[in-house]
Amino acid sequence: MFLAHLPAGYLLTKKLQSLLKEKRFLILGLVAGILPDLDILYFYLLDNRQTLHHDYWTHISFYWVALALVSFLAILLFKQKKYLTAATIFFANIFLHLILDTIVGRIEWLYPFSKVSYYLFTVPVKYDFWVYNFIFHWSFILEIGIIIWAIIEALKNYYAQKSETD
Repeated sequence: MFLAHLPAGYLLTKKLQSLLKEKRFLILGLVAGILPDLDILYFYLLDNRQTLHHDYWTHISFYWVALALVSFLAILLFKQKKYLTAATIFFANIFLHLILDTIVGRIEWLYPFSKVSYYLFTVPVKYDFWVYNFIFHWSFILEIGIIIWAIIEALKNYYAQKSETD
């Protein structure tokens, strides 16, 4: 995924808010939807583009599963149910990010048991400017679809809220 993480995070968060009967945590869901890609800063600023950013810990599900388990156990142990919805929205968006990256990116789903990277499709290198390789690949249509879907849902939510206040 190249552009659709934020719109996908919006869609998932709005759906979870509806299912959980919760109106809060939209920003948390949006941040979580793009959080694994913050490793791009390290990739460009410190690593000098030496390591594919999907090889950093932020794109390895094992660490997120461990963090989710600790978080949910702490919520249950300390009887802090008020954080359960926030944690659910947060980790659901993290894993949605990783699932979406698996379409044309490489994700080590079985780490630390295996270093095999899983992906559904390969984006061939045809252009010198790496961005063009993704934009002109057929999978970019999926991203455009997610973006359009999110815009439609956002407009529906906006007009529904507007009609409630009128």
